[in-house]
Amino acid sequence: MQRYNILWADDEIDLLKPHILFLNDRGYDITPVTSGADAIDAVESTHYDVVFLDENMPGMTGLETLSYIKNRRPSLPVVMITKNEEEHIMEEAIGSKIADYLIKPLNPNQILISVKRILENRRLVSEKTNMQYQQDFRTISMEMNDRMDHNEWVEIYKKLVYWELEIDQTENKSMQEVLDMQKVEANSNFSRFIADEYESWLNDPNADRPLLSHQLMKKKVFPLLNDDPLFFIVIDNLRFDQWKIIEEDIAPYFNIEEEDAYYSILPTTTAYARNSIFSGELPLEMSKKHPDLWVGDDDSEDGKNNNESDFLKRQLAKNHINKRFSYNKIIHANQGKQLNDNFANLLQNQLNVVVYNFVDMLSHARTDIRMIKELASDESAYRSLTRSWFQHSPLFDLLRMISEKGLRVLITTDHGTYRVKKPFKIAGDRNVNTNLRYKQGKNLGYKGNNGIFEATKPEKLHLPKQNVSTTYVFATDDTFFAYPNNYNHYVKYYRDTFQHGGVSMEEMIIPIISLNSKRS
Repeated sequence: MQRYNILWADDEIDLLKPHILFLNDRGYDITPVTSGADAIDAVESTHYDVVFLDENMPGMTGLETLSYIKNRRPSLPVVMITKNEEEHIMEEAIGSKIADYLIKPLNPNQILISVKRILENRRLVSEKTNMQYQQDFRTISMEMNDRMDHNEWVEIYKKLVYWELEIDQTENKSMQEVLDMQKVEANSNFSRFIADEYESWLNDPNADRPLLSHQLMKKKVFPLLNDDPLFFIVIDNLRFDQWKIIEEDIAPYFNIEEEDAYYSILPTTTAYARNSIFSGELPLEMSKKHPDLWVGDDDSEDGKNNNESDFLKRQLAKNHINKRFSYNKIIHANQGKQLNDNFANLLQNQLNVVVYNFVDMLSHARTDIRMIKELASDESAYRSLTRSWFQHSPLFDLLRMISEKGLRVLITTDHGTYRVKKPFKIAGDRNVNTNLRYKQGKNLGYKGNNGIFEATKPEKLHLPKQNVSTTYVFATDDTFFAYPNNYNHYVKYYRDTFQHGGVSMEEMIIPIISLNSKRS
């Protein structure tokens, strides 16, 4: 068992001998000193795991000693101990980043709890997390073996995200491999669920179906419109786990009124799913009703989303909503700063739509740029990179400005993304799209259907066809499509990258979050 070194500075240290013996018996070695100066000398010459510091000592006060220790050893945890309960002393100590604050007279267990919280918190949390996940593992496995509906799949996915974030905080992530295996099994079952149910969701008015992309604004946004400005923010390619980590930064400014989920339509790409959000229609209907806005070339992903503002305008008119609105697409940080500079004008609108493309750009950059690929080597690193971007982004500045005005915000995305590992060999002519998680075209060549979801009649999935023999094929599980030409190079280049367009919980089950300013 590891023994820890504790420095205890108190001018009445002899009176604390019972406490010191109590800690000695539990594996802690105590170095007693009687003044702030002695504490500073000890810290300079010896490594300690934590310092107990009496606030009221002759000579250098506890606060003066604390300031010196923090300047020289900023990562060294310090516990302030005092008889004085004056608020200004407590505030100064907390402002100096103390690890804990104890009031005399001391109780031995009170001291022990403080020490364990500081020195053994990570180990204890890890042990508890691993034990709880092992118990929940069996529950999740049994639930997945039952026939579940779309709501139950959302709950399963949220549970897996919860455990992924919890295990990510444990010491050695010893349960990560088990969780990864359970996620693979879950996605395999989820893909079969989508193959069985998706078509009926789109065609059977009596089907038990989830909220889908084309229904999002009518069901979630329009009911909130009134005379106060509402902000609807679409962060492209944002998964549920990425939302949960930026939630921690948003929480000081907003109350979370509702943390819901909806299902992205197929293909889970910006070109299809986001147009569906703003048009309020499925792709086949968009292509027929709005041929002037629908771009037919599936490789022109950016071009397919150049008409979102017009789609939104037509959807508002169709629903007889006469509200002032703005549409803003942010691709570069400078555009985000310009939008924030124009914030006063945004307040003249009842609806402000803001599309942030950064997360989508990051996922593609991870594929194409070696440095980004190194920085985002797995899901944990990908989440960390997303949070780092968010914390320094104009989007975070915009949210703080919205909060300051006491306004409401809806945050969502158009689809998620999935880390691919297994190549699936497929052939097609030069008109076949380049997306790695879905293919559409005529005469697609492949063997077997393990790891894919076939749509030989796209019209049943409300997908447009370029010609009468067009079919769609969607990747499931962790599959990605690879062409036979230069196959090995292609596989090496794209394996273990984040992609979207196919069928997985990460791509299809996505967050829709309702926030209300804490100032409202």
